[in-house]
Amino acid sequence: MIRDTLTRERAETIALNGLAFLAGRDDDIERFLRNTGIDAAELRLRASDPDVLRAVLEYILAGDATTTGFCEEQSLDSRELHAANHILSLP
Repeated sequence: MIRDTLTRERAETIALNGLAFLAGRDDDIERFLRNTGIDAAELRLRASDPDVLRAVLEYILAGDATTTGFCEEQSLDSRELHAANHILSLP
């Protein structure tokens, strides 16, 4: 099972790549900022914060087109994306 072999470091890398993906899509990054209630400056400061990383993955997973676009761009299996989100939700 992917979740059993995915490391926290890999999950964080996936989330950081997700943040870069959103940053390259004006509508998505603006919607993400509105949904999370943080501004761009705070996002830059907290980019590696586990709560922010999890919010990035949850945002990506919330929309089929966003999930598909990110997974295709990253050559990532969507199950790995889900597993990364799960790992980042663990203490």
